[in-house]
Amino acid sequence: MPTLFRLLTTLAVIAGIIYGIMAALVYFVEPNRQELTIDVELPPLKVVPAPPEMPPAADPPASEAAPEGATSQ
Repeated sequence: MPTLFRLLTTLAVIAGIIYGIMAALVYFVEPNRQELTIDVELPPLKVVPAPPEMPPAADPPASEAAPEGATSQ
C-alpha cells in the first residue's frame, strides 16, 4: 500500500507541475497576431476529353431474360 500511495503522490505532483506550466503560459505569453498570406502554386489543369456517347444497351431477348420470381445472387 505505501508503494501505491507513493506512486499516486508522485503522479499528482508531476500533474500539478505540468498544470502550473500550462497556466503560466496562458497568463504570461501574449501571441502576436498578424495577417499572413502564402501563395500556393497550383499544378496546371489537365483537360480530359469526355468519352464518346454510347448508344443504350439493347434489351435481351425474352428467352434469355430471367424468369419472374427468380432472384439474382
